[in-house]
Formats: sequence, C-alpha cells, structure tokens
Amino acid sequence: MDTSPASPKPELAITASRHMIEWMVGQGVSLGLSTYQAGKLFLVGVQPNGRLSVYERTFNRCMGLHASSDGQTLWMASLYQLWRLENYVPKGQSTSEGYDALYVPTVGYTTGDVDVHDIVVPHGRDPVFCVTAFNCLATVSQTHSFKPVWSPPFIGAPLDAPVGEDRCHLNGLASDPATGEPAYATAVSRSDVADGWRERRHGGGVLIDVRTSEIVAEGLSMPHSPRVHPGHPGKVWLVNAGTGYLGFVDLASGKFEEIAFCPGFTRGLTFVGDHAIVGLSAARENRTFEGLPLQDNLKAKDADARCALHAINLSTGVTDHWLRLEGVVRELYDVIALPGVRRPMLLGFKTDEIRRMLRIEEP
Repeated sequence: MDTSPASPKPELAITASRHMIEWMVGQGVSLGLSTYQAGKLFLVGVQPNGRLSVYERTFNRCMGLHASSDGQTLWMASLYQLWRLENYVPKGQSTSEGYDALYVPTVGYTTGDVDVHDIVVPHGRDPVFCVTAFNCLATVSQTHSFKPVWSPPFIGAPLDAPVGEDRCHLNGLASDPATGEPAYATAVSRSDVADGWRERRHGGGVLIDVRTSEIVAEGLSMPHSPRVHPGHPGKVWLVNAGTGYLGFVDLASGKFEEIAFCPGFTRGLTFVGDHAIVGLSAARENRTFEGLPLQDNLKAKDADARCALHAINLSTGVTDHWLRLEGVVRELYDVIALPGVRRPMLLGFKTDEIRRMLRIEEP
C-alpha cells in the first residue's frame, strides 16, 4: 500500500481475486472508494510490476464521489465540505514514482455538517447533491451553505425553507448519462417527520423521478446508489441494501428485479463496461441494520457480511472479480471508476506535499 512516510500505516489488508488486476488492466481503469467510517478516500490501481497499488488520504467522513467521464476531475463530499480534485499529471505522462494521475484538492465549498450523500455533475454546470439532513437536492452557493433545487413530493417543508430534520433519508442520486442532469433519487421512506425513516427501513423505500416528482418504484428496503447504464435503456440500477441484492427497477412496470446477492450491506455502484462495481460493508456494531432481510439472507447462504468491492457481470449476475478489505475499514459508502488511469495517487491535508504542489495556468 502506498502511504506517506509521515502517516502511520493503517491496520488494513486489501486483497484481490485471482484475475481482478488483469481485468482492471484490460479495462483500462482504476477505482476509487470512500469510507466515512474510517475517514479515508482510497484510489486503487496497478503498479508497473503488476501488483495492486493502493493510495489513501484522510478526509473526515468522506462519502459521495463523482468522477468525470475522462477521469480527470473528482468530486468528494466530506463532513462539512464538498471538494473538487483535479488531476495534475498530463495525459500520457507519469510522475517520477510511476503514477499516471495525481488528484489535488483545488476547490472547496463549505456546506456545514448537512450529511451530503450522492453527487452528480450536470454537463457545464455546478454539482448537484443529496443534502440528506434537509431532505432535498441542492447545488453549491458562493455565499451560502447550499442552494436547494428539489425535494421529494411527500416532504411538507417548502423548498425555500427546508427543515434540518432527516425525515426520509434521501440518499441516492442518478444522472441522465446524456446530460449529467439529476434523473432519479432514492429515499429510505416517504416519512415526513424527524427520523421517521428508521421505522420504515424494511419495505418503505422508494425510487423517485426527479424531473416529474413521480414515484416510479416502492416497497424497497433501504435503497442506495441509483445509477443509469446507457447500454440498458428502461432500467434504473440500484442496490437494495436492506436485502443485499443488486438489481434494477423496470421503469415500465415499476418492479425491482434482483440480479445478484451481495454478502454485505450494499452502497456504492458504478459501471465498467457490462460489469457493476458494488461496494459491500460488514456489519455495524450499532443496531442500524438489525431486523432487515439482509440478516436472514446471509444466514440462508451461510455467509458473513464482508467489506469488499464486487465486480458483477450484468448478464449473468456472477461476481467475476473482487477486492476485499480486512482490518480497520469495515464500511464503504461510494465507488467510482477512473477511465484511462492505471495508477492514481492523491494529496490530502495531513502532510506537507500540498504546500509544494503548484500548477500555473497560462495567461
């Protein structure tokens, strides 16, 4: 694992399935994953010797991630800020250490602790993100914490005066691949009272069309990470975290079709070709996930919840490849693919490298 000499090495082991590294090289991608539990952003690639490359930096409570289609820009939500990170390595070049991407935090927006979850970036516009604590979607503001742009139809608080009560746990956001505009959102329930979603974790979840405010699917169990695959029209993919299943909502019928069981609490979803990369989390010590169908499903399959990334074939539902995290990291939130990047690294704020990192724009 690549870590700064100034930072203590985390008690963490990351192992890959037999052909995972070969598959990443063949697809021409590296991966990013966030864990708010450990407060880390990890970038996973391949070293010149063919071994796994893992680079991490600390960002308190990092959650939602977004990568541009060319892999040059990242967005990341943290405890009270939203960060834009830019790749400082020109395409086709690498650093002296052999990294072909170096992501540097360049723009930050202070949102306050409003529990930002998923992020999308419309083409040519500012990011839009789930402000879960205020039950709305919002964009950045130059003068305020955030600017609300949409809220679910069942939330009674007006959009121009949102209430800081996590009522429905609005957590997931999918974009239209053609425009990047917000298209679908997930919420754990339709509750309109403070913390009401916790009593509706099993069967209370909904998928909402942001453009029409129509509920297109219901009866879900803690749905997260809705995504639209351009090669699968008429479907919205998501992870039904309370059951452990990856699947899709058929927009014509509103029915959720299960594709693959994931042995863990599922959050984080991206696509690499015809594979879904899904984040899995091990069991929490608190009771947030107790009483969900996931527990019975794990027992029926004689499995324990794990912290991992699974690369699942969308055609067969088979986990073709995986990365497993063991040690201090037990929960993941989001995962992104970085196309065209083989071995990425990034800078944080805990060490001095960022003081010396300069890139000057031509006048």
